[in-house]
Amino acid sequence: MTLPKRLGEQLLLLLMSIGVGLLAGLSSAAFLLTLEWATSTRLAHPALLFGLPVAGLLIGLVYHYAGGRAVEGNNLLIDEIHDPQAWVPSRMAPMIFVGTVITQLFGGSAGREGAAIQMSGSLTDWASRLLRVSSAQRRVLLVVAISAGFGAVFGVPLAGAVFGLEVQRRTSRHLHAVLPCLFASVTGSAVVTWLGVTHTLTPELGRVELSLIVLLKVALAAMAFGLLGTAFSVSVHAVKWVFAKLFSWFPARPFFGGLAVIALSLLWQTRIYNGLSLGLIERSLFGGPVPTWAFAAKLVLTAVTIGSGFVGGEVTPLFVMGATLGASLAVILDLPVPFLAALGFVAVFGGAANAPIACTVMGLELFGLGAAPYFLLACAVSFAWSSHRGLYSAADSSSRSLYVPWFVEFLRRSKRVAEIP
Repeated sequence: MTLPKRLGEQLLLLLMSIGVGLLAGLSSAAFLLTLEWATSTRLAHPALLFGLPVAGLLIGLVYHYAGGRAVEGNNLLIDEIHDPQAWVPSRMAPMIFVGTVITQLFGGSAGREGAAIQMSGSLTDWASRLLRVSSAQRRVLLVVAISAGFGAVFGVPLAGAVFGLEVQRRTSRHLHAVLPCLFASVTGSAVVTWLGVTHTLTPELGRVELSLIVLLKVALAAMAFGLLGTAFSVSVHAVKWVFAKLFSWFPARPFFGGLAVIALSLLWQTRIYNGLSLGLIERSLFGGPVPTWAFAAKLVLTAVTIGSGFVGGEVTPLFVMGATLGASLAVILDLPVPFLAALGFVAVFGGAANAPIACTVMGLELFGLGAAPYFLLACAVSFAWSSHRGLYSAADSSSRSLYVPWFVEFLRRSKRVAEIP
């Protein structure tokens, strides 16, 4: 291929990546605004929680009878990057949008990145089909779509660019997608900001002096962060396995999952773990009081919600778990609460998703460069102490865990059973 032709193709790819960013930004902005409405409505009408089983039944019926391959979620996008088989269903975008909003409206505990990434991927593949792009370009654009969706929904354009490359585990095959991922993620984030949509408020940590004692304490906390990410993955797969065993008809699973969420909410006599739980994040990051075992309660409620068949992402709940665990450990380790909560915020997700580089970059974007060595250490140690089979099971990973080996076998077996329709 001649140099001018190669440059022309790269320029075209960059232009298409900007288009991907626009699609991701517009869809994410609409999604975030709708989520704000759903959250405020739920808080204003607490009785909506008792409609969660019916909402779950509705979601289950739609996905069971009309979902097709859309039920595979984020893993479908990664599968199509690795081994293209068919176009990503166009219906994935509206289904995940509406399904996630319904989950949030009625009090299910789930996140938002799943919807943003799936909407971005579905819309991008729809545009790729209309434009009749080549197979190679399509695969790159799907990587770009993951970056754009992540960067747009969380307002972290640099981390989004890295995340799309890192999470699908074949970075070396898509090095030429570095600039397109960056262009798309920056564009998507800029569109959301331009439309006036705000993200979770995070504090600037300022400069944190290097100290051997603090490094050792952070490493110890990061081990707990990695194990928490693993515990979450194990819990979600365990709930999927149990519900698949108990209910062969898929729509029944989120119905009874909704009943379980109601029971737990009534047992705990609080609703702070329902929905996104952004208030817990803000209280942790700004040094406010949080329940000591908040991270465990959020883990259980999220595992029941997602594992039983409700739709939504795992990232925001992992942010909550990480921030609240960091806040709890800060008291024990005699460290500033906002500092360790910020490290937990990114490190738990970094371990669970097997994406330590993207999460280190995210920490620097959200909390400043002053604590850069600690973010790097926390994400690296969390990654080392988490499962090599992360949230996105379709991604290849050569990482090895330092935790008890039976977790790996449990994940493998439970995933196979839970994927039975």
